[in-house]
Amino acid sequence: MRVKSQWFKNGKEKSPEEIAGAVAFISWRLAQNALKNTRRAHFDVAVGPQYFDFLREFLVFLIQVADRIAFRQCTWNVRIALTTALSHRIADTLSENQSELLGGDPAGIRARFIERLNQCAGDYATFEYDADGMNFAFVRYLGHAMQQVMQGADQQWIIDQMMSIEAPEAIATLEKAMRGLLKDDALPLRPSVS
Repeated sequence: MRVKSQWFKNGKEKSPEEIAGAVAFISWRLAQNALKNTRRAHFDVAVGPQYFDFLREFLVFLIQVADRIAFRQCTWNVRIALTTALSHRIADTLSENQSELLGGDPAGIRARFIERLNQCAGDYATFEYDADGMNFAFVRYLGHAMQQVMQGADQQWIIDQMMSIEAPEAIATLEKAMRGLLKDDALPLRPSVS
């Protein structure tokens, strides 16, 4: 999947919130693409609550990936501001879409997303993810989370779909996009170590 990852106007420092907005938009598209690919691979993801449960788990995963990329490239304060803004922006997007299509209180949907994100963040924190790539367990955790979303025979195969196809593709795209968004004068970055 192709995404734009360059700022239209260079030379002006971007705030963590501006970068988070761009990363949230890219993450939303990546999650929708993963859902579309999974359905195309003959997994049964019903339109309705299951559809949004799938998106929720994939978005939680992508926030963790973005946080690890920010950890490598940004100062501590910038990383915290970026990840926080990203989490809130994605929570808003998911809650608006879900409440518009399925009904329900957007604030309640948003709160449940943030609760799930916080619950998973502690688990994801135990897995390695560095410049050489993520730990096998990092992606396997996504597979197991998706297993809870799926039903019937799909539960058995969704882990492989996530680990072999959807997660690696999304990670590669998000890594490339954030490299572009964080370069130049975007933010105060972590100093290079020689």
